[in-house]
Amino acid sequence: MQDLIISISGLRGIVGENFNSQTALNYALAFGTFLKNSKGKPKIKIAIGTDSRPSGDMIKSAVAAGLCSLGADVMDVGLVTTPTVGIMVRELQCDGGLVITASHNPIEYNGIKLLTSKGIAPPAGMAEKVKAIFEKGEFSFVSSVDCGRITVDHSGDSNHINAVLGCVKRNQIAPCRFRVVLDSVNGAGGRPTKRLLSIFGCRITALNDKPTGMFAHTPEPTAENLTSLCDAVKKTGSDIGFAQDPDADRLAIVDETGRYIGEEYTLALAAKHILSYRQGVVVTNLSTSRMIDDIAKAAGCEVVRTPVGEANVAQTMIKQNAVIGGEGNGGIIDLRVGPIRDSLVGIALILQLCAETNKRISQLVAEIPAYEMKKQKFNADKKQAEKIFTQAKKTFKKAEINESDGYRFDFEEGWIHLRTSNTEPVIRLISEFKKDAPEAEKYIEKITAIIEKIAG
Repeated sequence: MQDLIISISGLRGIVGENFNSQTALNYALAFGTFLKNSKGKPKIKIAIGTDSRPSGDMIKSAVAAGLCSLGADVMDVGLVTTPTVGIMVRELQCDGGLVITASHNPIEYNGIKLLTSKGIAPPAGMAEKVKAIFEKGEFSFVSSVDCGRITVDHSGDSNHINAVLGCVKRNQIAPCRFRVVLDSVNGAGGRPTKRLLSIFGCRITALNDKPTGMFAHTPEPTAENLTSLCDAVKKTGSDIGFAQDPDADRLAIVDETGRYIGEEYTLALAAKHILSYRQGVVVTNLSTSRMIDDIAKAAGCEVVRTPVGEANVAQTMIKQNAVIGGEGNGGIIDLRVGPIRDSLVGIALILQLCAETNKRISQLVAEIPAYEMKKQKFNADKKQAEKIFTQAKKTFKKAEINESDGYRFDFEEGWIHLRTSNTEPVIRLISEFKKDAPEAEKYIEKITAIIEKIAG
C-alpha cells in the first residue's frame, strides 16, 4: 500500500486504499482547528469546492460535517475549478478554503488542497502545522447549539469569468472568431471555459467537456495523453487547441498544425504578452524552462526563481508584486485574478496575444529561443531518493548546485533538476539543454543510470 501523501500541496491518496472518508474528515478537522486557533475566534467560515471525480461528493460530505462539528460555517461552492474556489474564498470573505481534487492524478486518486483566506495555497510552515494537528488527532469540537451551518453558493463561474475578462480586451479578441478545440478531460473546467470562449466569440469544438469525472484519457496534459486533441485540431482546421487537467489549474497548448507544443510554452506565451505592455518581475520555479529568462531579458525585466510548488511561486509573486508568474507545468498566475494557477487566465492571455500580433501559435513559438526539455519520473521511496541525491551530487560536483528544492545542477549547456514530487511517491527528473547541445545526452544518461541502479 502506498503511503498517504501530505505536503505543501495538501493531501492526496488512493480512494479505498489509503484515503477514505475518515481520512478526509480528520484532515478537514485539522485545518479547521488550525484556523480557529490561529485566528483566535470561535466562529470561522470555510469554502469548499470539488472537481468532478466520482468520489468527490463522498469526501465533501465528510469534510463539511467535520467542519460544522468544529463550529465552522461551510460555504459549498459546488463543482468548480480550483482557481474558482480561490476567488470565492475572497468573495465570500472566508477564513480559508478546501478543494476536493487530486489535480492531474488518475481517477483512483482524490485529495484535498488547502487555501488561506487570501485564496492562496498555504506556505510550508502552515501546511506543516496542519499536518501535525492531523497526526495528533487533537481537534476543537463544539456543542450542539454552536455547530456550523452549510450554505450553497453557485456564483463561482460568473465571478471567475468576470475577473478574467478584466485582464484582456474582449473587443479585440472577439472579431478574430478563433476556432478553438477544448479538451477538459471530463473535469471541472469545461463548463466555465466554454462560457469564456463563447464570450470571446470563439467557434468551439469541445472534447470531454461533461463533468462526469470519468476521464477520457490519462488526465495529466502531456503529449502522449493528448493525441485526440492534436487530431481534432487538424481535422477541424482550428487555430488552437487547449487542454486542461481535472481541476483546471493547468493548461497545455496545441498549435494550428496539430502539434503539441507543451505546457512550458503556456507560461512563456503568457509572459510574452504581459511583458509587451507591463514592466515588472516574473516569478517561476527552478524546473521551468529558460525560455522565460530569454523573454524577460528581451523586455528588460527580471526573473525570480523559487522552489517548485504553487505556494512558493505565489507567495514570492505577492512579495515582488510580480506582473506574471507560474510554473512550467502549464500553471499561469496573474495576481489581478488571484494568487493561484488558472487555466482560464492562460487561455485569455494567449488569445489576446494572438489577436494583438495577428500571428498564429506556430509563428509565436518560432520567435522564442528553442531548448529541448525532458521530463521523466521514477518510482522511488524517501530512502532511495536520498541515496540518488547523494550519488548525483558526487557525480556532478563540478556543476553549479542549487539545493533549495532537491538538487538542480547547472552546466554551461543547460541544467538538470532532480527532486521528489509533492503529489506522488516519485522522483522527478527535469532536464533542459540547448538544441543539439553535444553534452546533453551524456549528462542525462549519467543521472538516469544512477536512478535506475538505486530505485530499479
